[in-house]
Amino acid sequence: MTDAYLLERAVLATPDGPHLAHDVLVEVVDGRFTRVEPGADPAAAPHAERVAGLALPGFANTHSHAFHRALRGRTQRERGTFWTWRDQMYGVAARLDPDGYYDLARATYAEMASVGITCVGEFHYLHHDPTGRPYADPNAMGLALVAAARDVGIRITLLDTLYLSSGFGQPPAGVQVRYADHDAAAWAERVRRLVDDTAGEAGVRIGVAAHSVRAVPRDALGVLATFVDDEVPFHVHLSEQVQENVDCLAAYGLTPTQLLAEHGLLGPSTSLVHATHLTDDDVARIGGAGAYASFCPTTERDLGDGIGPGRALAEAGARLTLGSDSQAVIDPFEEMRCLEGHERLATQRRGHWTSAELLTAATSDGHASLGWAGTGIGVGLRADLVAVDLGSVRTAGAGADLDAAVFAATGVDVTRVMVDGRWLGLHPAAVARDLRAAIDDPTHDTGGAR
Repeated sequence: MTDAYLLERAVLATPDGPHLAHDVLVEVVDGRFTRVEPGADPAAAPHAERVAGLALPGFANTHSHAFHRALRGRTQRERGTFWTWRDQMYGVAARLDPDGYYDLARATYAEMASVGITCVGEFHYLHHDPTGRPYADPNAMGLALVAAARDVGIRITLLDTLYLSSGFGQPPAGVQVRYADHDAAAWAERVRRLVDDTAGEAGVRIGVAAHSVRAVPRDALGVLATFVDDEVPFHVHLSEQVQENVDCLAAYGLTPTQLLAEHGLLGPSTSLVHATHLTDDDVARIGGAGAYASFCPTTERDLGDGIGPGRALAEAGARLTLGSDSQAVIDPFEEMRCLEGHERLATQRRGHWTSAELLTAATSDGHASLGWAGTGIGVGLRADLVAVDLGSVRTAGAGADLDAAVFAATGVDVTRVMVDGRWLGLHPAAVARDLRAAIDDPTHDTGGAR
C-alpha cells in the first residue's frame, strides 16, 4: 500500500547536506520513501494528505538512561558535583524492578517521541536484582526497555553495558552490584542470549558498551573488542570527569582514549559519550579513527561537567551526535542550540555550527551511530518525519527555514511524528499522567518524590 503526503516545507537529504524545499510530494511504501518530489503542484496531488509546517527528518537520541527521568527537578535543588548527583541517581537505581522499569521507560520514550525523537540509544547497565543476582531471565531489565520502545513506536538500539568495577581496581559496591556481571565472560554470554532473543524484531538493534574505563578493567576490554565491528555499535563514557583521566593515567600510564585505542576499541563504529576533557593527542586519535562523539549538552550543563571540544573534534574528523543522557531536558532542539551555545561560551566567539551541521548531528549521523544508517527525507530512506509549527509564539517571525527550526523552535512546536511510515499518536496529557504514575509510584519511590 502506498501512502502519499504533500509537505508544505521539508528539509531533504542531498549529497551536499540538508536542503530546504517547498511543496514536497512524498510517497511511502513499507516504511520507506519511494518518491520525493519537491515543487509539486498541489492541485495535481489531490490524493496526498497535506502536512503543514516544516518537515524535518526524525531525531536520534544517541545517549539515554531512561530511569534518570525520575530525577528531573529533584537533583537540581542543591549544591554539589557530579559525584553527589550520582549518589541521588543510585537511589533510583536501587528501587526499580522490570515492571517498574518498563512503566518509567515507556513514559520517558513517549516524551521523547512527542518532541520528534524517532530512535533512542539506551545505555543499559541496570541488569540484575537489588542483591546483584540475575533475574530468572537474565535480560529481564533490558527486554523491558525493548518492550517500552516498541509500545511507544520508536526504534531502539539497546547498548548492553559491561560494568565490573566501581573504580580502578575496586569491586562494585552498594547499588553497583545491580550493574555488574560476574566477569566479562558472563556478560558476553548474557549479551549473546539477548541478541538471540531479539533477532528479527523490527525496530531493535543490540549494541555493546563499556560503562567507562574506570568500570571495565584493562584485561576485560579485549572481550568487548570481540563484539565490535562495523555492524555493531560500541559506546563508552569517556573523559566526562577530570578525575577519570587522572586515575587512568595513574593506573595505566595512558589517557582513556589511548587505552581504548590500544585495545582496538577506537574506530568508525565507536561512540565516545561526553568526550569532555581531552588532550590534543586524544582529539587527533578520535578524529583519525572516524569515531563518533556523543555530546549531551543539557546534561553536561546540568552536572557541571564542562564544555567538550566539539568543533576541534569535528575538524579532526570525528562525527558529532546528540543525546539527552540524564533526561534533565528532553528536547533535541535545545541540545542542538546548546552545542553551539557552549562553544560560544568557551571561545567568546559566535557562529561555530551551521543549522545544517547541527541538524545532521541530531539526525542522520545520530541514527548511523546507533546502527540505523539510511535516514532522512530521500528516496529509499526510512520514512521518519517530524512536523514543526513555524507559526507558534516561539517561531513566529523567525522565518520559514531551517534556521528558524534549529535556533527558535522547541519540542513543544512538534505537531506530528512519523516513524517508519507510521504516524504516532502524540498525547502530551497522557504522557504527563504516565510519567507521574511511574515516578511517584511507591513501589519505585525516588526518595521524597511525593
